[in-house]
Amino acid sequence: MPAYKDAQKGTWYAAFYYQDWKGVKKKKLKRGFPTKKEALAWERTFLLQQAADLTMTFEAFVEIYIVDKQNRLRENTWSTKEHIIRTKILPYFKEKRLCDIKPQDVIAWQNELLNYRGKNGEPYSPTYLKTLHSQLSAILNHAVRFYELNKNAATTAGNMGSSKHQEMLFWTKEEYLKFAEVMMDKPLSYYAFEILYWCGIREGELLALTPADFDLDKGLLSITKSYQRLNGKDVITDPKTPKSVRVVQMLDFLTEEIRDYLKSLYKVKPTDRIFEVTKYYLHHEMDRGAKEAGVKRIRIHDLRHSHVSLLIEMGFSAVAIADRVGHESIDITYKYAHLFPSKQQEMAAKLNMERGEREWKRL
Repeated sequence: MPAYKDAQKGTWYAAFYYQDWKGVKKKKLKRGFPTKKEALAWERTFLLQQAADLTMTFEAFVEIYIVDKQNRLRENTWSTKEHIIRTKILPYFKEKRLCDIKPQDVIAWQNELLNYRGKNGEPYSPTYLKTLHSQLSAILNHAVRFYELNKNAATTAGNMGSSKHQEMLFWTKEEYLKFAEVMMDKPLSYYAFEILYWCGIREGELLALTPADFDLDKGLLSITKSYQRLNGKDVITDPKTPKSVRVVQMLDFLTEEIRDYLKSLYKVKPTDRIFEVTKYYLHHEMDRGAKEAGVKRIRIHDLRHSHVSLLIEMGFSAVAIADRVGHESIDITYKYAHLFPSKQQEMAAKLNMERGEREWKRL
């Protein structure tokens, strides 16, 4: 495992041969190391990764995990996962050998996170703690499934946090109408919130909308993409799930509102975004509108909850609602079960009648 000195630059480089996954012999060259020791360490890590040797460091395996998983996930999903890995997992585990990570190491890491307090003394939320643990477990599980690591220490250590989400907030129709009235001074904001509330679409879906997504003659809105702001760039991705690709029937008055809004846009092209703002802008407008209207402050995503709760109140089934908002019906049933009216008494009454009819026929 030689390393060489670059006489002109005064730095070191590693140059060596290895076999790739097809068994083909290849040469590897990496320059720019300040010391010979660093050049040799890089070569050693690279060869361990190629051999999937479990004595590699956790940090080295994370690079393998990234290569294996990154292209299989949506860009914004991967961005969130990578941030968690870089800031919450690697600082603790990066220098440990993959094969040496024990349940007690995971428990010690969990305790650090459980004891964390922010500037105002607030701990991490239970759902965030569960997300952090799940990500560590996903990395180790990948090593178990595909690289013959013996056990997943995170599974043995047990979970932390909770999957129970924070309280679901939503506006009644009356609260939303108060809010909408004070938003009329800014047409862009007003029409954006009208679509969010009356169509129940996601924030990213709203910000990706173009004129081509509307069939105003039929009152239809096609959801086919989502907007994200990643690494300082505007990124258009596929919607959250395959079920999210859908056509939403708009209300008659909303169709006319959007017709007026599109006419007001200067030289807008069919593929131009019609709400060229960021999520931060919408959050700021939500703050302003809620304060002026005197209604409780909810999250942008809670407008989607508000739409679903309105549909439940109107008597629509979980299946019908799921089709409209791009969810699985089982998710609607689970998340909003407390809003659906209980049918237990009605069921019992009909079963009593059924049994009574059979008794009568026997007589």
